[in-house]
Amino acid sequence: MEIEKTNSELIPQEDQNWQNRPEWFFNREHTDTYEQWYEGRYKRAEIWQKKVMEQLVSKDKRVKTLLEFGCGTTRFTRWWKEIGIEATGGDISPLMLSQAVQLFDGDLVMADSHHMPFKDHTFDSLAFITTFEYYKDPVQVIREAARVGKYGIAMGMMNRNSTKVVRRRIQEVFGMNPFYLTATFYTPEKLSKIIDEALQGRDYSIEWTCTGLPKWFPLQQWSLPFGDFFGLYIKLNDVK
Repeated sequence: MEIEKTNSELIPQEDQNWQNRPEWFFNREHTDTYEQWYEGRYKRAEIWQKKVMEQLVSKDKRVKTLLEFGCGTTRFTRWWKEIGIEATGGDISPLMLSQAVQLFDGDLVMADSHHMPFKDHTFDSLAFITTFEYYKDPVQVIREAARVGKYGIAMGMMNRNSTKVVRRRIQEVFGMNPFYLTATFYTPEKLSKIIDEALQGRDYSIEWTCTGLPKWFPLQQWSLPFGDFFGLYIKLNDVK
């Protein structure tokens, strides 16, 4: 008798897509090495990104709990605890979460950030760290974040005003960089306009700062919209 073999892959090869398009975070070839990037060439960038996000979020003393969507392997989700914030992680990729559950001792949820499975004001704040660039409907995601997060929304992302963006696009042409094929790069100004559309009628304020500047540059963080990374915090002022 011939025994039929079953596919034991977490995600079948033909299903490596989301939002009707292929995404690198549904491909084990890329997700299995994600943590290694942060421990290698990306380490210095991570340090400055965390400094920026801490400065922005810690100013809002109301924030004690946080949901980070697009948490991946929980690289940042683990870190929020270091600055006194209790974090929960959410992601659409079971490949990322299968690693996260081994690395993070907090709560995790697999869900789509366009439709968050939480009641209104479940958390004090929402966070998106290098994940917002991949959302097809950013307005919907911001509205969901403002619904679930009571006091604010923290965003950290790759900056469109960066020489590295040009390099990434050139690499894509030659098939050398699959990570940003579906990404939309924002500037602080462009993102602020999307926020205005999403939060029309709400009372809020926005603060942002940039980092990811060359090592030789005399500053590593400033309030000009140039650099590889910018952090932005939306403070919701119409809640008690």
